[in-house]
Amino acid sequence: MIEVQKIHHITIATKNLEKAKEFYSEILGFKEIERPQFQSNGAWYAIGEQQLHVVENPDSETLRLMGINSLEGHFSIWVKSFSQTLQFLKEAGIKFEVESDSVAGFSQVYITDRDQNIIEFAASYHS
Repeated sequence: MIEVQKIHHITIATKNLEKAKEFYSEILGFKEIERPQFQSNGAWYAIGEQQLHVVENPDSETLRLMGINSLEGHFSIWVKSFSQTLQFLKEAGIKFEVESDSVAGFSQVYITDRDQNIIEFAASYHS
């Protein structure tokens, strides 16, 4: 049996690392952390106690052709305030889809990055 402690990191691919870094660092404000000198290009970000690893792969493709579908692969970040997150996304001009009273038991908002990777922000109802 494997004794799981936590998710350490999630890795997503990008076709253009500079555009991805602009999105995650400058627009979303994620904190970039040190990354070992791999032979590939990439950036690592601290997401609470976990990490997001973005790797450049010019041949990468996502499964989706258009739009956001929560049944497709995505990662979710728990946020302190749902209303503040929505306000931030609006001010940043980021398109999103909201499920404020989801059957999941918490509020959800979905966005996509420059490579159409889906990101979910989740929070307690009415936060």
